Amino acid sequence: MSLITTVRNTLVPIHKEGYPFIAGFFVVSLVLGLLWEPLMWLGFVLTAWCAYFFRDPVRLTPLDDDLVISPADGRVSSIALVSPPEELGLGSAPMLRITVFMNVFNCHVNRAPMRGTIHRIAYRKGKFVNAELDKASHENERNGLVIETERGAIGVVQIAGLVARRIVCWSSENDTLQAGERFGLIRFGSRLDVFLPDGAQPRVSLGQTAIAGETVLAEFGSSKGPVISRRG
Repeated sequence: MSLITTVRNTLVPIHKEGYPFIAGFFVVSLVLGLLWEPLMWLGFVLTAWCAYFFRDPVRLTPLDDDLVISPADGRVSSIALVSPPEELGLGSAPMLRITVFMNVFNCHVNRAPMRGTIHRIAYRKGKFVNAELDKASHENERNGLVIETERGAIGVVQIAGLVARRIVCWSSENDTLQAGERFGLIRFGSRLDVFLPDGAQPRVSLGQTAIAGETVLAEFGSSKGPVISRRG
């Protein structure tokens, strides 16, 4: 990764959702400093990490209604045919599900994978097991969006993780989203599941790093087969 890319991904604006947390970390650091100075410096390091966690970088999103763009930064942890959560109303037939797992160092701002109108938003309480586990898709606290697109209805599910305790979605039903447009975030460590109808062909491999708003997860209408990757 070039120095310019590193700086671009690090020195970026902070999302407003992070301001209260950053301020809280900073105040606690000052209070700890009154007790023991080394604790203050540790607190400042954690404050800097908190600011880094809530970064909100600008992204360059491909404008093509046949492309499915990653809704999250992280690692592609699953590509499989899975029945979508019941609350989405997408039926019980298996759909292509691509999962992006976010650790505590990834940017957690979530973006729309395709252009379309939000048909449904469904929140469901649940557990907080490790978001990397497959059962987290159905057992964990989650918030699902059904987006009507040119290629049919897709599901985008924000899933809380082991340390995540807050799912934020500032979009509403009937809102129209552009591909790559911000619609929410999750605090702190979690995953995004994208459920796609027939015709979608994966364009990523397991273990690949995805960038929200930029990485193409899948493509409709392509005659190409699945992506074959080489570790180098």
